[in-house]
Amino acid sequence: VGVCKQEMLQKKNAVLVDGVILNGPIMDSKAGEKFVEEACKIIMEEVVQKADDVTEKVCEWQAPETLKQILDLEMRDTGECHQKLLQLCRDVIQYSVKTSHPRFFNQLYAGIDYYSLVARFITEALNPSVYTYEVSPVFLLVEEAVIKKMIEFIGWEEGDGIFNPGGSISNMYAMNLARYKFCPEIKEKGLSGLPRLVLFASEECHYSMKKAASFLGIGTENVYFVRTDERGKMIPEELEKQVQRARKEGSAPFLVCATAGTTVLGAFDPLDKIADICEKHGLWLHVDASWGGSALISRKHCRLLHGIHRADSVAWNPHKMLLAGIQCCALLVKDNSGLLKKCYSAEAAYLFQQDKFYDVSYDTGDKSIQCSRRPDAFKFWLMWKALGTTGLEERVNRALALARYLVEEIKKREGFRLLLEPEYANICFWYIPPSLREMEDGPEFWQKLHQVAPIIKERMMKKGSMMLGYQPHRGKVNFFRQVVISPQVSREDMDFLLDEIELLAKDL
Repeated sequence: VGVCKQEMLQKKNAVLVDGVILNGPIMDSKAGEKFVEEACKIIMEEVVQKADDVTEKVCEWQAPETLKQILDLEMRDTGECHQKLLQLCRDVIQYSVKTSHPRFFNQLYAGIDYYSLVARFITEALNPSVYTYEVSPVFLLVEEAVIKKMIEFIGWEEGDGIFNPGGSISNMYAMNLARYKFCPEIKEKGLSGLPRLVLFASEECHYSMKKAASFLGIGTENVYFVRTDERGKMIPEELEKQVQRARKEGSAPFLVCATAGTTVLGAFDPLDKIADICEKHGLWLHVDASWGGSALISRKHCRLLHGIHRADSVAWNPHKMLLAGIQCCALLVKDNSGLLKKCYSAEAAYLFQQDKFYDVSYDTGDKSIQCSRRPDAFKFWLMWKALGTTGLEERVNRALALARYLVEEIKKREGFRLLLEPEYANICFWYIPPSLREMEDGPEFWQKLHQVAPIIKERMMKKGSMMLGYQPHRGKVNFFRQVVISPQVSREDMDFLLDEIELLAKDL
């Protein structure tokens, strides 16, 4: 190193400041380009080309302490050679869960979309931040176009929106926006002097509603949970009672959060009836359609969200049913008077100068709670351009058709029992092993059945054959929740799922 430094100093115009040579770049671009090329080859071979290969494992299970040793997680004073880094890349892929595998059913996202993936490669390489037109011209225009199209599917004539890092953040945005609409002075004066604010959500709402209430200083005790029916839908009459209760207590109701596609049961709240109550009491209606919003793309299934056009705001995550790639989440707002910007703007002079040489209305970053923000709309846009609305609709229709097929197969097989008839892509069921089939449905039976799903889950994970979620729910013992999303999933995968459960549980 000393010899190289001396040679550089001897060059004409060599500059040394604080012991650092400033001539020339510090990076070895050729070596870096070679590393990117070789790493991309690994990604193609080990991830993309194996995405639909059912002979591959969904996961290569290792206990945490074992995996720590395999990965060699320690960071050192000196860098590793490229061959070591490429091996680390292979190891990371090998021991990660393959969410694009046709038999990954564990979450509300799955599968791989090739156009969205390319869009992510592009944005990762360009490394943009979406706040001003001057630094992100293409991606701001793309986001505007995508939001406009999503608003059309909701049924609004106009509106506004912003992409952000998840449905939980969208719900927080909406809660804060509804509060700002109710009492605009909160932005400057804060919480002091405000009445006790109360919001309403169903018992089946996403847990992010409690987190948002906590984060925003509203308080989790001021989230009034409304009873749901046996299918998990909010009961409008119970909402009316809760609003009346809050008013009698002297509280100030300001928001109702309805859910279009609950996390566990996949239930859709009756939006029209809930909207009637919101109009009657002057409450902001937010619809958390993070999971179910993509049904709007389907002419056959959009009826599930009947009445959503009456909402004031909607959360919708294209990274779920539509496979836009995590993260791709939009908050859409009916108000088009600049309410988002009024609520969130801080007018940073170093970013949002008003005397720029172009139309500064395209500098949309001041309506976000973030400064740096990813161009998440781009992956949805490129995928939409590739497939068209018809292609996206086909994804939704096929997923729900496969869900219906699985339901009918469950009904035919001994030992399988549905919790309820699903209306979306969530299929909830128990598997009752042979040893329990002659038992009466008493406390002992349910206690034993509660232990079945966790054992089967452990076995499938260690075998790597598939991933399927389970949970207890509202007094019901552990059951499986199968979610159908990926267009790479086939009827054969549905049959395999049931066969594999029987195989893994034959000795229970």
